[in-house]
Amino acid sequence: MNIVRRIGASPRERGSLSGQTCPDIFELSDGSFAVIGREATALLERELPADARRAAYERIVVITRETLIMAKADIPDT
Repeated sequence: MNIVRRIGASPRERGSLSGQTCPDIFELSDGSFAVIGREATALLERELPADARRAAYERIVVITRETLIMAKADIPDT
């Protein structure tokens, strides 16, 4: 599995002064997406809807609204 491309604007394009430590979204060679964000599993797990579950190897990650909105145009429809 490899990173194929960034989805949306880079952190620097979104106004990060360092451009290095900000949320990011990447499309992977298998069609999945990888997200860099703030780990929030302990904070949000008990807030999940009744029909949502997290496997032991999964984490809840938070990205900014701006990161996702700026990625919208790059997210494939299928």
